[in-house]
Amino acid sequence: MRLDLSQDVGALTARLVDIESVSGAEKALADAIEEALAPLPNLTVLRDGDAVVARTDLGRAERVVIAGHIDTVPVAGNLPSRVQDGVLYGCGTSDMKSGVAVQLKLCLLAEPNRDLTFVFYDCEEVEAERSGLLRLTRTHPEWIMGDFAVVMEPTDGLIEGGCQGTLRAEITVKGVRAHSARSWEGVNAIHDVAPVLDILRRYEARQPVVDGLRFHEGLNAVGIRGGVAGNVIPDECVVTVNYRFAPDRTLEEAFAHVQEVFDGFDVRLTDGAPGARPGLTHPVAAAFAAAIGGTPRAKLGWTDVARFSALGMPAVNCGPGNPDIAHTAGENVSLAKIVESERRMTSWLTE
Repeated sequence: MRLDLSQDVGALTARLVDIESVSGAEKALADAIEEALAPLPNLTVLRDGDAVVARTDLGRAERVVIAGHIDTVPVAGNLPSRVQDGVLYGCGTSDMKSGVAVQLKLCLLAEPNRDLTFVFYDCEEVEAERSGLLRLTRTHPEWIMGDFAVVMEPTDGLIEGGCQGTLRAEITVKGVRAHSARSWEGVNAIHDVAPVLDILRRYEARQPVVDGLRFHEGLNAVGIRGGVAGNVIPDECVVTVNYRFAPDRTLEEAFAHVQEVFDGFDVRLTDGAPGARPGLTHPVAAAFAAAIGGTPRAKLGWTDVARFSALGMPAVNCGPGNPDIAHTAGENVSLAKIVESERRMTSWLTE
């Protein structure tokens, strides 16, 4: 399964798509990437599991990290890839093998104006603890350190700065169990969960501006469970809430806010991840924004820019794919968008 880096970026994307790499089964693609990069004299190639890192060492004043995950969601009858009317269809075309193809073409730059670190990592589309990038931050953080990072997540070619954090919490309402024939002898916890839902209905989400970009938070119920049996008054009801919070709050501050909103209730944090500030005021980030063009916008979801932010690096999302069709059976990417992404990234790194 060889990769020919001399192909145009659209054909290279198609080749990447046709090497199936569902999360947890990326070895064939990681092997192909390592094999393609190893002969390049300008790069030092490193491997950790199914994550491949390639670095220049040119003594430049700045180091930029360009990162992308090589895994996809499960195939949905959308392999092999096909081209129709200038559009490439197939699993992972948008999220994010088109971005990975751009990364690979940039690996060919012999004299970039900045030192470059390319990170191709596994298991982004599954639970966080399996993430290849998270593993690298723990095992080899020195491999992926730099002054600025670009994650090639699908953004339709626009810059999406930073990302919002996310947490889930459980709000537990207690009652008293009783036989449903004598319901007055108990306290129905499901009935008493109504105030929790009222709080959520009345909640007004913040829309703070962080580093010049407007974020839009959200606090929503995403699950509810309760009930013992068809003839029992339930003594517990639990509402799971998801809080998407702007990167001007830490995870601890965000959970404190949820506790304040549900003051008087039993609130338990179940999981969470901090966001990342856009960092577009950093000189290298500003230069990137000028080269790419367009109006940057806030990333409202969570992405791996947060992992770079945790290492003290400003980071943005910017890739050729369309996020609105990622993970769908009809996933696709415009070939012109991939070419334009390569052109803009090359211009930024060479002019």
